[in-house]
Amino acid sequence: MATLIHTLADHSDDVNCCAFSSSCLATCSSDKTVRVYSLSPLAELPYSPLRGHAYAVHCCCFSPSGRVLASCSTDGTTALWDVRNGRRLAVLGQPRASPVRVCRFSPRDTCLLTGAADGSAALWDTRSWRLCRSGNVKDGSLVACAFSPSGNFFVTGSSSGDLTIWDDKMRCLYNEKAHDLGVTCCDISSHPVSDSENGSEYFQMASCGQDNQIKLWLILFADFLGVELKYKCTLNGHSAPVLACAFSYDGQLLVSGSVDKCVIIYETSTGNTLHTLSQHTRYVTTCAFAPHNHLLATGSMDKSVHIWQLDCKQPFVGHTVENESKVAVEDWSEDDVSAWLCAQDLADFVGLFKMNNIDGKELLNLTKETLANELKIESLGLRSKVLQKIEELRMTMISGSVPVPDEFLCPITRELMKDPVIAADGYSYEREAMEHWISNRRRSSPMTNLPLHSLMLTPNRTLKMAISRWLETQQK
Repeated sequence: MATLIHTLADHSDDVNCCAFSSSCLATCSSDKTVRVYSLSPLAELPYSPLRGHAYAVHCCCFSPSGRVLASCSTDGTTALWDVRNGRRLAVLGQPRASPVRVCRFSPRDTCLLTGAADGSAALWDTRSWRLCRSGNVKDGSLVACAFSPSGNFFVTGSSSGDLTIWDDKMRCLYNEKAHDLGVTCCDISSHPVSDSENGSEYFQMASCGQDNQIKLWLILFADFLGVELKYKCTLNGHSAPVLACAFSYDGQLLVSGSVDKCVIIYETSTGNTLHTLSQHTRYVTTCAFAPHNHLLATGSMDKSVHIWQLDCKQPFVGHTVENESKVAVEDWSEDDVSAWLCAQDLADFVGLFKMNNIDGKELLNLTKETLANELKIESLGLRSKVLQKIEELRMTMISGSVPVPDEFLCPITRELMKDPVIAADGYSYEREAMEHWISNRRRSSPMTNLPLHSLMLTPNRTLKMAISRWLETQQK
């Protein structure tokens, strides 16, 4: 079941793109703005909307860590924004100042890819924000792109109908005429599939186009053997050009949006249509799944963004398996640990944890010594953050299925408070979260958005004692 749980109607013109991080949703529009929303609770952040582009904003995307948001525009630039406070970090001018149609971060967060109307593709270093390499597609505008899960390769789609595979040195490795009337979007699933013919491990890629079609491909990325692209099947259902497509985090679902005003959700293993959603009143221009859960956003030329909740399996604490039992943390796979890291805004550690084969049991046994000596995490602050999240996970295990009383959760972080304080608005917050809020020069209440007449924070000892007593009852 797909349930419409919220509609955002803040843009004053066509919505062109939407993108999720583990904690935020970003949308961009022809009204020249980017809007950013927290997911828990769903609310527009105080610094939103982001302004700075001179013309329509075509695409936006989060870095893997969720800390940086990129947006690109007809004005020929790509802007980088700090998600914590909305500050603009850099403005990247596309070679030859052509309108930028698409942008995407590499999975390892080492580079940003931008593609433009003149067919140019540019790779930017994410540490210096300097141009590393550039190239051009053979014909047409560059309108779509997607990275391989390793980040060593990427695919571009053009208005001439070509899919082109490149390596990270900007060398063109393969070209395929995929859609007669032009590619509009493409996406690569991060979950591998086995090809029964030769036992190789492939990744699924989806492409859609002006020919009303969605095509599924199997793509093999091999550092030494090159690449291989195999056509798998065509998914039907739309009666007009398909403008957007995206895989769910687990690769089991594919969503598409079309000029026919419909959103279709497919099961990738069978190609069957699971849901057809027709609540938008104009062309559906964008669709995106949230990382590590089945929250879906769809945007349209009707100026709205719909948020959907899909009734599907979840990958970490409390997710249900076929027998409806709970998967214990100690039984997590390495992929489950990776999903948990991303959900805790620790995506930077996914590669390190996988390299050290950290599964659920290993995760629970991590200490400050093992983080420093075995995993070689040098920063004391980062080690402390990881240990804090692991401790919170252990707390979740203790509390089991008993929900935490809402008054014990910080309104900013939505996490159990350890050091609650009362602010001038009368609400209680976790001290560290509220101090961070104020340090970013915010002088308004996180709850009411009204001005704070004082920045004094008073310890809420009564609430702290109540939380302690509740924790004790959960441990019995």
